[in-house]
Amino acid sequence: MRSEYTTLIPADELARAIERPDWRVIDCRHDLVDPDHGRLAYTDGHLPGAHFLHLDDDLSARPTGRNGRHPLPDPAALALRLGAFGIDRGTQVVAYDDSGGIFAARLWWLLRWLGHRRVAVLDGGFRAWCATAGKLSSRRLPPTSETRFEIATTDGHVVADDVAAGLERGDIVLVDARSPDRYRGENETLDPVAGHVPGARNRFFHDNLDREGRFKPPTTLATEFRHVIGDVHPAQVVHMCGSGVTACHNLLAMEAAGIVGSKLYAGSWSEWCSAPERPVAVGPDAG
Repeated sequence: MRSEYTTLIPADELARAIERPDWRVIDCRHDLVDPDHGRLAYTDGHLPGAHFLHLDDDLSARPTGRNGRHPLPDPAALALRLGAFGIDRGTQVVAYDDSGGIFAARLWWLLRWLGHRRVAVLDGGFRAWCATAGKLSSRRLPPTSETRFEIATTDGHVVADDVAAGLERGDIVLVDARSPDRYRGENETLDPVAGHVPGARNRFFHDNLDREGRFKPPTTLATEFRHVIGDVHPAQVVHMCGSGVTACHNLLAMEAAGIVGSKLYAGSWSEWCSAPERPVAVGPDAG
């Protein structure tokens, strides 16, 4: 077993380490249509020792109608929540959900944004744990011995003006993680405007997973992402989606594939389309 995990961790390896005092497991289960799903699922049964964080209440700030559906949370507020769970710089954090890793990847990215590298997503999520270890708990955990989570924010994200300027200069590759139909402007149900940012390329986050709901092998992911982004340096790649959540899944997949250093446009389509002056494209990627 490795000393630290920074992208993905298999269920069997988590099972061997889950009771270690320097490890914390976070349940990130959520449903965009049913916001109570995660809390109810956590109460019904969760990984032993796991704490719960809610996408809307803990992993996002309040939307204003102009900053996207899931704005980045206040770093100090998130740090307080993490410290209340006993998470500090020496803690190995493992996040999981029951949605292929999309919500767990949000916490993964947020922790890295705050400067914490020892964080991984449970590969295969809740289903993989049940198939491998099976042991669950229904006890809601109170905060553990409180500690201080020290913030060291990184520059791993960009804002809408950065995206617009980078596309105009031609020095960024913008990758949209939404499903192909939503990217093309079809079947939009979450945002008031359908379409995509002109020049964005589409990589559906679900394509990162195999039939069992686990991430594909690193070599496969590397080949598939290079097909999308070409041979550009990872620092030139910016990920987006509908609200800055599933984009983290693509970013995690690239990191797991060894393509390290891409960035997140956290406001994503829900922020971009809130400003009428920003351009909108529909149909397939012209590039």
